[in-house]
Amino acid sequence: MSPRVVLSVAAGAVVLAGAGAFALAHAGEQPPALGDGAARYTAPGADRDGSLTFTADVTASSGVKSVKVLAWPENSSFAEQELTAKDMAAAESATCEPSGHDTAHCTYTITVTRADADSSPGGLWHIAVLATADDGSRTLDTKAADFTAG
Repeated sequence: MSPRVVLSVAAGAVVLAGAGAFALAHAGEQPPALGDGAARYTAPGADRDGSLTFTADVTASSGVKSVKVLAWPENSSFAEQELTAKDMAAAESATCEPSGHDTAHCTYTITVTRADADSSPGGLWHIAVLATADDGSRTLDTKAADFTAG
């Protein structure tokens, strides 16, 4: 084989190895992934408060830094104009506990008083979730789960 062919083959192997290493390095930097999201709404009764609980599994290769949760009614302005990460800045945080190598089980629970229920629209509601990984990558799911109030 001529030296020129050997050099070309060697250069090609280096380029392919470098591209493979780059792809492998970035494969670990995927944004957080949400799984098994579920909402449970219990309306307040005559002598007791109700509650809203949202749970989800969040996976992030660099670790889960935070999970913010916002419940919003179907007939709100968010239905016409999509929620953004900026809208989620003031949302409340879920509590997350490690449940695997790169996964956390996150739970968000609030009390729903009779006054809360009476002043809120009934019908279909959505849960928006902003998950942030330790590396700063984020995932926003504006309809991670649904529930019906009223």
